[in-house]
Amino acid sequence: MKKIKNNKNTLKTLSDWLLGRSNKPKSQLREWVELIVSIVVIVFFIRLAVVEAFRIPTGSMEDTLLVGDFLLVNKFIYGIRSPDWIGVPFTKLGFFIPFFHLPSFTEPKSGDIVVFRFPLDKNLSYIKRCIATEGQTVEIREKKVYIDGILFANPPHSKFASDRIYPSSFVERAVVPHNMQMRNRDNYGPITVPQGHLFVMGDNRDNSADSRYWGFLPRDLIIGKALIIYFSFDKKPPFYKMNRKIRWERVANLIR
Repeated sequence: MKKIKNNKNTLKTLSDWLLGRSNKPKSQLREWVELIVSIVVIVFFIRLAVVEAFRIPTGSMEDTLLVGDFLLVNKFIYGIRSPDWIGVPFTKLGFFIPFFHLPSFTEPKSGDIVVFRFPLDKNLSYIKRCIATEGQTVEIREKKVYIDGILFANPPHSKFASDRIYPSSFVERAVVPHNMQMRNRDNYGPITVPQGHLFVMGDNRDNSADSRYWGFLPRDLIIGKALIIYFSFDKKPPFYKMNRKIRWERVANLIR
């Protein structure tokens, strides 16, 4: 009997060692430290692989998304993207590193609202609507967008800041590329999206720095797909009207 008891004690000791358990009671401080570390690891994994929170800073996607909207972005639908930057959080102190994409559940398509690294400054994250994917031809005629010759319907909450239409003969210097037949915000193209790229535009068509002004979006720079608005804060009302600063009607709205 003594031999059996000793064997059980040996197995228990080995099990505790393998699982990292100890017979010594943990201090309250150690328990709190382990809890905080566990939460940080879980949040980091969720932020890396599942969803990430973003805030809308500009009006380029109005009125689909408003300044002060806080949204969650689905990061795994287009393939989880490994970290590409190491540095001090909330600063530009750091450097970029090679990254990779895991296989995606689906590819971005026309109409999707995507979050991505801005090609001209990868420290910035932009959000735009995907208009066309690789191999498709984009053309804008008098503010109307055509994909492969078919009219691309304006999103329900999109808008134009002005009724004025630039004539097709007018050249806007900021518009790229420079070898197109038509080159302004209202008359553009036709141009075919190259392999591995997308053409994106803001829903606030006359006030959006998008593919018309900085070129095609590389597929590898996409972070994820906009999913839901989880909070919305309006800076315009004064502080004492706090009940009007929160846009309750926008909370929990799916993004389309």
